[in-house]
Amino acid sequence: MTSLAPHTATAPGSPSRWALHDSLIVTRRYLTHFRQQPSRLVGNLLFPIVMVIMFGYVFGSAITLPDGGNYREFLMPGLFVMTMALGMAQTVISVTTDTAKGITDRFRTIPMSGAAVVTGRSLADLAASVLELIALLACGLLVGWRANGTVGQTLAAIGLLLLLRYALAWVGIYLGLALQSPDLASVALAPIYPLTMISNVFVLPAQMPAWLGVIAEWNPLSATVTATRELFGNPGITTSTSWAAENATLLAIAWPFILIAVFLPLAARRYRYLAA
Repeated sequence: MTSLAPHTATAPGSPSRWALHDSLIVTRRYLTHFRQQPSRLVGNLLFPIVMVIMFGYVFGSAITLPDGGNYREFLMPGLFVMTMALGMAQTVISVTTDTAKGITDRFRTIPMSGAAVVTGRSLADLAASVLELIALLACGLLVGWRANGTVGQTLAAIGLLLLLRYALAWVGIYLGLALQSPDLASVALAPIYPLTMISNVFVLPAQMPAWLGVIAEWNPLSATVTATRELFGNPGITTSTSWAAENATLLAIAWPFILIAVFLPLAARRYRYLAA
């Protein structure tokens, strides 16, 4: 395990600065593991590329949009969101693996901020997701996707994607601490796939049965998909009169903050409980 520097007399003075200092050290430790085990990072980067090929060219050839437009341009924002959502799986697996190997117990023996372990994990996952998103954006450009909005709109769309990933990282941290065993990780991850499918990632809610379309429109992932499609200037923005569709950007900001507000305290409380 990468060594962690304990507090010294020259460490930052206030508890909040201690927590930040320790969190950055833990973040560096997690990122070092990606450098030492590049196969994990390569695997994470290859997955979205496979998704682009499979859905963009294999399944996408049989799908048409009600209002016309290039299906791959429609698809890419959905795949961006899907990749951010599936990244939660890696968070759960990493946390449960650290617990099973006794690394989490080792952290508790070190004189460091109790918030550093969970915060460092969330920041490391966010940094890794930036690399995944860069790879996916490059792949999208190669298959004909374009960000047709302004530079500011494009950056705003990327910000919404990373905000969703950061929120889901806290969900993954809590589940990882609650399950503790990598063998149980698949139980927690099972709902992710239906959540990504019952959304507007691959088709518009208007193309679904009415009752399923309502569920898809209120899916938290759908809000980010719709908002990023609009910001990127991609096809798929319909004239739907539903409140969720008309306020997608608001929901794309609200849903992640709700998840953070719920699962950040739960993850911190669970870590303190395990340390007791």
